[in-house]
Amino acid sequence: MQLTSFRVQKFRNIEDSGEVELLDVLTCVVGKNQAGKSALLRALHKFNPHRPAPYDMRREWPRGQRTDRNAKQVVCEVHFALSPEEVKTLTEIAGQDLSAEVVVVTKDYAGNFEIKFPTDPTLFPNALHPNAIDSICQTLLRPTEEVGANFLTVAMKCVQETTQCAREGRFEKLTNIRDQHVAALQEQFTEGNPEPQHSNENQFIADYTEKLTEIETTLGEELTPYQKVHAIIVSKLPTFIYMDDYKTFHGRADLAGLKERHDNNKLPLSEEDETFLMILQLAGLDLDDLITQGKSKEQDVIHDRQIDLQDAGTTLTNVVAGRWGQNDYRVQFRVDGQVFFTEIEETNKNIGMIPLEEQSKGFQWFFSFDLHFMHDSDGTFEGCVLLLDEPGLHLHPGGQEDLLERLDAYAKKNTLIYTTHLPFLIDLREPERIKVINQTESGAVVSDDLGGTQADERLTLQAALGMRAKQSYLVSEQNLLVEGVHDYWIVVALSNIFEREGHAGLPEDVLVTAAGGASEIVPTATFMIGQGLSVVALFDSDSAGKEAEEKLRKKWITRYKDARAGTLLLGDALGMSGKEATIEDLFGDAYYIGKVRESHELKLKSRGVASAAVALIGSGPILPRLHQCFEEIKVDFNKGSVGKLIRRDLVRCQGVDKLPPGVAKKGEALLTAVRAAFGTSGEQPVVAPIK
Repeated sequence: MQLTSFRVQKFRNIEDSGEVELLDVLTCVVGKNQAGKSALLRALHKFNPHRPAPYDMRREWPRGQRTDRNAKQVVCEVHFALSPEEVKTLTEIAGQDLSAEVVVVTKDYAGNFEIKFPTDPTLFPNALHPNAIDSICQTLLRPTEEVGANFLTVAMKCVQETTQCAREGRFEKLTNIRDQHVAALQEQFTEGNPEPQHSNENQFIADYTEKLTEIETTLGEELTPYQKVHAIIVSKLPTFIYMDDYKTFHGRADLAGLKERHDNNKLPLSEEDETFLMILQLAGLDLDDLITQGKSKEQDVIHDRQIDLQDAGTTLTNVVAGRWGQNDYRVQFRVDGQVFFTEIEETNKNIGMIPLEEQSKGFQWFFSFDLHFMHDSDGTFEGCVLLLDEPGLHLHPGGQEDLLERLDAYAKKNTLIYTTHLPFLIDLREPERIKVINQTESGAVVSDDLGGTQADERLTLQAALGMRAKQSYLVSEQNLLVEGVHDYWIVVALSNIFEREGHAGLPEDVLVTAAGGASEIVPTATFMIGQGLSVVALFDSDSAGKEAEEKLRKKWITRYKDARAGTLLLGDALGMSGKEATIEDLFGDAYYIGKVRESHELKLKSRGVASAAVALIGSGPILPRLHQCFEEIKVDFNKGSVGKLIRRDLVRCQGVDKLPPGVAKKGEALLTAVRAAFGTSGEQPVVAPIK
């Protein structure tokens, strides 16, 4: 099951995030502080966390809406794409044909999972949970206060786990939970058998066991097809791991001092202490054993200690180093008395072992991050969804750019979503990855419209553009400006499709930027020209585009001596010289009208308008004909919703021959025109104004 989109509602400062579509396994959510970035990730994390983390309506329901609280309110709705193998498995379990390729799973404040198949909402009409199981869970006893404190803690956890399993429909786990819980409770019997604690604890275990046996008996009956399908889907949900605390370990530790702080509750452990204890756990070392061995004068004990340290270093190396496709490194531990040292050898540099504390700050951060990820996931690397809240805050700009490469490596095995307000952590070369979260009057909303951002978010994106433009050795001195975000998506996606099959796409060192409209291209291009950058501005060949193109070419480019800039009209690029054209005219009428009907389906239904009423009459550019049609049927037309569907198709397109009819030829013409505008020689191009 591959995560494709999600939606968060009624969680902290988020009323409705809107559907957040993930067109890539790596997604960046950009927003200022307090915009709702953390709330978005935390709500998604609690959908199926690695460790228990239930939604808390008292703390997480939006403020000022106390009387509206409802445990049945869906907090998170997640869409998954099913593989053919998964569809086959579900079909066999359900006993009926299941043609759905997408499944939607929702979770409410009470913790209930519900499964929906949006392409066929009539599937599986039976209720999810047997009423008997719900009734049993409602009568689960809570231990009285007259039991031991440890017993009470474990008992409450057992009751909560049983109730949560029932709510989520994890029926298989419910049938295997009794022996585990009884063993856990018996381990917490109060020492010395004091009364009445001992009697109360025994009575609770007996009563609790009776309830669990009753649940097992009920589940032993035949489940409905929907319950079977529900159980298998829930079992296949990916684990969500949330990280926002990026402690750095510098490599050295005083074992005796750490033990004193660890054993004395009045001396709090530092972040360094906690990270070191985690590393010992991951490497299979025991703090008490290391200290005891360090006090011994016997040669055999000293030798055994050194063997343990060598093996621990190898263990940690095997499970962490090189896992992400970055530079391989080897970990080695050594001790001097009660002082513990961590040393690292980067195997590709041939400079031997270097203490971790002498490595760069960036390497220390990455090393610590790898270990934390491993610890927080219990080694469950592949297949989980990794949620990173503001990673790299304390890295210098160069380290942040290294982190971008690292995130790419993580995303090869894990769907990864990260939030940031740092320009260096935004990769403008991968626009389909970028989402923007804005704080509106009705709460935080997530959008992929980079041109519709608010001032703070726009500043972050502009800073990312400016920083990368100045660092031309990292990106390029050449810039292609387009009018809007949909031009941006389509041009980049087409180029990627062509390049994957060995055809020529955009020049490798060209950065594409959406200006936010024809009129906005003029000041943006002028700024870039003034910085000595090479610029080609691509305008729609409608009236607004032609007017802006003429203004830039005649009134601005001519003011800069030796300006490396030019303009290009879309109609000319597509071989439609003299005719009006917008980016939508890359696509044939039949394909585009199909996407219009699909994106406007609900709106048309709500107005009682049949989808067949949406049609193109006459000839000429697509958009004017569509606007005329929608005016006649009295429905608002949203170009952006159509663009999102087209962008999704292009991102998923497997080859040039799989493009919609006619797009390959027009796309090739457009890319050829852009390359010609920049020049095709290996020398620094001088782009003359295109007449």
